[in-house]
Amino acid sequence: MHITYQTNLDGVDWPDMKATLKADDFDNGRSAAQLKTSFTNSQSVCLAYADDRLVGTARALSDDVCNAYVVDVWTHSDFRRQGIATHIMQRLLSPLEGQHIYLFTEPELVGLYQKVGFAAHDVGLGKVQGKWLVGRSPSSS
Repeated sequence: MHITYQTNLDGVDWPDMKATLKADDFDNGRSAAQLKTSFTNSQSVCLAYADDRLVGTARALSDDVCNAYVVDVWTHSDFRRQGIATHIMQRLLSPLEGQHIYLFTEPELVGLYQKVGFAAHDVGLGKVQGKWLVGRSPSSS
């Protein structure tokens, strides 16, 4: 199977992305419209396809000067341990030259990110402002 990588959002089927993420237990409750808004508002994106099937995603938020944050890194369960996430991260990070890039991950995935140059840090904090997924983004679909 041939894997292709896309660093734009041309032709993305957002309802299919939502269904695929949900079926692979990587659904955090966003609607297809919210996924589209999340990815569209990102500085850098990378999607991986096996033929026409979505098998990987990642996106980065950035101020385009000195700070970026990587989110939504996912490889379909059937395609893990094949180097797809590594290729996604390389393409995602390329446009972020000169920036401090941060991400949160599960402890068992630290090694993956260390392979692409990340170093573990001891402190990270998070907060949901208001109610989760209730804000300015579209909520339908």
